[in-house]
Amino acid sequence: MVETLYNNGANSIWEHSLLDPASIMSGRRKANPQDKVHPNKAEFIRAKYQMLAFVHRLPCRDDDSVTAKDLSKQLHSSVRTGNLETCLRLLSLGAQANFFHPEKGNTPLHVASKAGQILQAELLAVYGADPGTQDSSGKTPVDYARQGGHHELAERLVEIQYELTDRLAFYLCGRKPDHKNGQHFIIPQMAESSLDLSDLAKAAKKKLQSLSNHLFEELAMDVYDEVDRRETDAVWLATQNHSTLVTETTVVPFLPVNPEYSSTRNQGRQKLARFNAHEFATLVIDILSDAKRRQQGSPLSSSKDNVELILKTINNQHTIESQDNDQPDYDSVASDEDTDLEATASKANRQKSLDSDLSDGPVTVQEFMEVKNALVASEAKIQQLMKVNNNLSDELRIMQKKLLGKDAN
Repeated sequence: MVETLYNNGANSIWEHSLLDPASIMSGRRKANPQDKVHPNKAEFIRAKYQMLAFVHRLPCRDDDSVTAKDLSKQLHSSVRTGNLETCLRLLSLGAQANFFHPEKGNTPLHVASKAGQILQAELLAVYGADPGTQDSSGKTPVDYARQGGHHELAERLVEIQYELTDRLAFYLCGRKPDHKNGQHFIIPQMAESSLDLSDLAKAAKKKLQSLSNHLFEELAMDVYDEVDRRETDAVWLATQNHSTLVTETTVVPFLPVNPEYSSTRNQGRQKLARFNAHEFATLVIDILSDAKRRQQGSPLSSSKDNVELILKTINNQHTIESQDNDQPDYDSVASDEDTDLEATASKANRQKSLDSDLSDGPVTVQEFMEVKNALVASEAKIQQLMKVNNNLSDELRIMQKKLLGKDAN
């Protein structure tokens, strides 16, 4: 899709105002290859693709809603053809990818799927088209793709529909559902010893289930971004040597601020980084479970349980706050007796962990993630050592050649 758009001059859409001679007078220009990545190229890329600063804008009028509706109707008619560039231009001007045509009773994705236009469907999905939307007959774009014999398109639409839950499941257990055989969700199970059965955990799960679909979608997207941040962070740390990590600030401790989101949502996104591996895995499993429940339309548990859990949570919070108020303002200094007790406790914990390692019980998600990260770090270290070994071998050959040359002279 990207190659097709590029070959058809899609760059002129993203840089429309830069190609206008009047833009030269305003001082705006395209980044040069010689410019620095930061801040020149980074700011230009952000302005071009994220902020859409150079896209052609229609003049503001009182009937903007009518204009958007007309553009969406044009998009509805255009997606049945293979002209990607026209559809991209309409979308950039404000056409809605999920526009429901009042007369025809369907969306542009229904039309593209029925016509077998896989690239058009991909472009619409990038702009937020929902593969699970039903038309006036109760059919989804996937249904029309299968009816038309466009099996590749149908499989791709299913992948797009379950992309988020597939990504979360793969993060936890390294497996994805088999959509071809009707398996759309994988919900990893944690060992009973690792389950958090406290009232606070149960109340948090109930609050998650009581969220509206819109708020639940936002939370799921934020967790998706946090998964990507954690995996990128793990790979980056594994490929860096310790001296570089000490001298340079390269780790992003939490998700960056998104200017399109509210301050409350940005704060919530950044607080996800404070979850340890076990807490984050529990949240991901709860999201997967509730996504499956919402998809299948299963009912919630009784409201009586929700009220009891919320009351228990409030009481627990008051108890914790009263305990915090009784604590001194400064940390206490450990005595020699405390040090001896801590040493004894640490030995007991080490022995307990060794005993648990020797047992044949189920492996927890936290243990799996720790082993996974350790393997990634070990592989990176091996690659680094192999590179050092090759460099030493090259230096040794050079020295041998020099010695042989001296002997020959």
